[in-house]
Amino acid sequence: MTDIERALPEDAGEILTLQRAAYVTEAQMYGDPFIAPLVESHEQLRRAIETGVVLKAVEGARVVGSVRGRLPDPLRQEGVQARHEAPSSGPTCLVARLVVAPDRQGNGIGTALLEALHEAVPEAVAFDLFTGHLSEGNLRLYRRLGYRETRRERLQDHLTLIHMRRTAPPR
Repeated sequence: MTDIERALPEDAGEILTLQRAAYVTEAQMYGDPFIAPLVESHEQLRRAIETGVVLKAVEGARVVGSVRGRLPDPLRQEGVQARHEAPSSGPTCLVARLVVAPDRQGNGIGTALLEALHEAVPEAVAFDLFTGHLSEGNLRLYRRLGYRETRRERLQDHLTLIHMRRTAPPR
């Protein structure tokens, strides 16, 4: 049985280890061992847990997945409107770092984490995320959960980010 819980600052080490294990295949796929999830520090992750919504999937005593959500700070003009996309009628949750242990992928953990994040941030009118253009498994998952492509951003010859949005149902 997998339980979804709010991550605590003391979970940072285990989540960071899981994150690195989960993102190795992405780094190999894009030929870039320095992608942000692989070089993030323990302190950066701890700060993300303290300042945002970070959920973890737990089986017994083992953390097998995690996801982050953050509402942008309007004073810093972060997020969708700052990137010249259509404004929304309320806050947009920025989704990041959905990770599942490699040996537990394909068992619904990523789906459960995203659905729990959608519930954990009820004030969000939309959820935005991005993934690489070669990450077909991620794209399938996000589309199945109602995310739709909003734009593409070519970062390098070998990497195009696909930005996606899921509009929250009316509450």
